Amino acid sequence: MGKSKRNSPKPGGNRAQRLAERRAALEQAARGVTRPFEGLAAECDLVALREFVPSATAQLTLSPEVAAERTVVLATVLPGAVAALVRADDEPSGYVGAQVQFQGADPAADLAAAILWTQSAEPGDSLTSVESVAGGPRLADVIDPGVGLDLTVHQDFDWWVPEGVDPDPQVAATIEQAKQAIMPSARLGLDADAIGAAWWVDAGEKAHIRWVRPEDEDNLMKALARLHASGGLQLGDGSRFAGSFRTHGLLVPVFDLDRERHADEWVKPAIEFGARLADALATEAPLTADERRSRDGLRSRQITLR
Repeated sequence: MGKSKRNSPKPGGNRAQRLAERRAALEQAARGVTRPFEGLAAECDLVALREFVPSATAQLTLSPEVAAERTVVLATVLPGAVAALVRADDEPSGYVGAQVQFQGADPAADLAAAILWTQSAEPGDSLTSVESVAGGPRLADVIDPGVGLDLTVHQDFDWWVPEGVDPDPQVAATIEQAKQAIMPSARLGLDADAIGAAWWVDAGEKAHIRWVRPEDEDNLMKALARLHASGGLQLGDGSRFAGSFRTHGLLVPVFDLDRERHADEWVKPAIEFGARLADALATEAPLTADERRSRDGLRSRQITLR
């Protein structure tokens, strides 16, 4: 007896089209996007906001093509980890979250879809998750790609509620619970020549600086190896290079720090380290034997978040 054709969709039929679209979506999800924010002036801070900054906001500079009716604020995380919401203020404004409950294969496309949603949603509405379309707008299409983020770093989540509004008891309890879990954080205010985004955090037993870097990973690893071999891979007394992690196509060196020192006290050592790293990046000579051993050791302490 021949095989049943019951499960073979007819070419050109609706079911065949749905299956093809599903396969395409699954293939896109499997591929993902290695470096979703590449080409944006805010790339390093966007990566930081998505991965480890607890509480921060920044008003976005939207592209003229968006014909924006409302301002849009990028936030680390929104109540319920929703993708976006529209506040019902006197002048409704949109908020989009970097850290969301449901993540797609292309964060830049998801953020773009969330931003566009805020322009037509009703005040008081929230968007649990977005479904960005392959080939649709990406973040560089809806914001000015040449403008960085003017960030406000918060040490709580009180900004979840508009000023002058008394939250209901459930919301107030949620804010208090989130406040208890937050780790004090700050973005280091480095000089104009600084590359990337350096973020300090007091994690309890020790403090850290996580420095999101935009350079090619191989070149950056070579430069770090040169500094390690020469004793320059540190931020001075009370610091230790802890390793690095890779996320969203970028490498993030991490330093353990003496938590008794305030974030501002690490600005000068960070600037000095940045200058040493720039010199190492500009060196074209092949790695020495000691530098190659350093590179191998640094790679062995590297992890990938996504």
